[in-house]
Amino acid sequence: MTVAQDELKVVIGAGEYNNNPGWIHTQESELDLLNKETWNHRFKPNSLKSILAEHVWEHLTLEEGITAAKICYDFLKPGGHIRIAVPDAFFPDESYQDFVKVGGPGPKDHPAASHKIVYNYHTLSEVFKTSGFKVVLLEYCDDKGTFHHHEWLAEDGVIFRSKKYDPRNQGEQIVCPSLMIDAIKK
Repeated sequence: MTVAQDELKVVIGAGEYNNNPGWIHTQESELDLLNKETWNHRFKPNSLKSILAEHVWEHLTLEEGITAAKICYDFLKPGGHIRIAVPDAFFPDESYQDFVKVGGPGPKDHPAASHKIVYNYHTLSEVFKTSGFKVVLLEYCDDKGTFHHHEWLAEDGVIFRSKKYDPRNQGEQIVCPSLMIDAIKK
């Protein structure tokens, strides 16, 4: 499938999932969030319409997250966006927090890939605002642990671990939420 140059959409750290047909799916070995040269080999600055990163940013330190956001900013077209989903530090469930904690999930054969930060909507928003983006909250828990959901479009990037798509979250209660934002290049 050929993608029009003005419609380039990229999934970072796609894993084995393909929740976004028509998007370019990448792994860290081919597109490293912290290595601008890997981006330059594949894309031109200001050329991408959309970037999606589902449960990737928590594997970076706060400083690395800012660096990665700045690299993404450079490659997005004006008005383009990056959709981010990470575990939510304000979700009030002890077993969830134990699972997503710093040092938590990551490949057993690659311990450096474990969680390095657990974001709340304040800290994640600040990473992207610092990098020049306008931030729109999509799904998140507030400071009191109340879950908020704002409608978002699948064509702008499907996040599987969301209220909208994760079967664990389809009942009356949210069981496994993500903190989701759109960061829009000004």
